[in-house]
Amino acid sequence: MASDPAIAAFGSSFTAITLAELGDKTFFVAFLLAARHRARWVFIGAFAALAAVTMISLAFGLGLRSLLPVELVPWLAALLFGGFGLKLLIDAQAMGAQAAEQEAQEAEDLVNAAEANQDQSRAGGWLVVREAFLLVFMAELGDRTQFATIFLATAPGFTFSALLAGTLAGHALVTGLAVGAGKWIGQLLSERLLYRLSGGLFLAFAVVALRQALG
Repeated sequence: MASDPAIAAFGSSFTAITLAELGDKTFFVAFLLAARHRARWVFIGAFAALAAVTMISLAFGLGLRSLLPVELVPWLAALLFGGFGLKLLIDAQAMGAQAAEQEAQEAEDLVNAAEANQDQSRAGGWLVVREAFLLVFMAELGDRTQFATIFLATAPGFTFSALLAGTLAGHALVTGLAVGAGKWIGQLLSERLLYRLSGGLFLAFAVVALRQALG
């Protein structure tokens, strides 16, 4: 990690969120909505939902960090990073080759259910923004990206502002890719590879936190 804590927090959160969000259910929800509605309205709603979940997740992680004595915080971070990284690697090993297609199908089912009784010819900007916000917000809750955000907030020295900036930058990048070139990118994604990269990244975070814990 970089020597400046703010740069380290920004870079770590940006990288982790970008890897976790690519090919995720929320990525495909944004892509599917953008194929049916104006992309800018979908982006606004989807990004607003991701920002809201980010704020909740960071607040939860920072609250958890503040409850512990300062000397125990690095141990907590190492435990959470290590456990999450191992889980991602185990999930990647058990993952089938069609994992991305399964995420896409779940997203399509979610969007179809939401729009089943709607007259799409009358879907104005505000309605599209609201639909994108609600669908992405529901898809993001309990998702691996939310857990990644919570765990990042437990890292000692990572400030709220730097984590927020890095996380939102990652979400903005991936959401922009989803609404702008989601079909092309979706065909290139390897969900197993993304899980492995994310798992390796969080294990690296665990090593750094462990070094801090050991002094």
